[in-house]
Amino acid sequence: MDDPIINKVAESGLITIDPAKYFPKQDVKLFDLKDYLFMGLILKEKEFREALKNLDWEQYRNKNVAVGCSADAIIPVWAWMLVGSYLQPVANEIIMGDEKELHKTIFLKNLSRININEFADKRIVIKGCGDTPIGDFVYMELTRLLQPVAKSIMYGEPCSTVPVYKKK
Repeated sequence: MDDPIINKVAESGLITIDPAKYFPKQDVKLFDLKDYLFMGLILKEKEFREALKNLDWEQYRNKNVAVGCSADAIIPVWAWMLVGSYLQPVANEIIMGDEKELHKTIFLKNLSRININEFADKRIVIKGCGDTPIGDFVYMELTRLLQPVAKSIMYGEPCSTVPVYKKK
């Protein structure tokens, strides 16, 4: 009974990646073109240009902005481009879509900054439980990024994993 307690998980050489570390934390704003439609249907170029010229663009400073239209209207291509040209100097990130698409885009961008060489020939566990809601797309993307270099990839917690990939 004098045998020391050995932490086999600590000695296993497993590297745990917590996807929550890459969760987008920046402020998000929606730019809705619906607010600029005449009678909720069409975009009048002259009035739209004037409205954009007079808009306080500082409200978008260092924010991630989703540009969309919540009304069922046909928006000309130049309108998206015009909004983008105003947002580009002030916004952090700009996408055409909704807040959910913006979140996904930024999450994927954060994951793409991982230095995968740090994980060369390592046994990796991608953490599966946590308080932060992580979309399934994150786990798939982490697998895609790490598989070319990893020795193995598992899902879950170091004490209870599900094998996903093992280099042959």
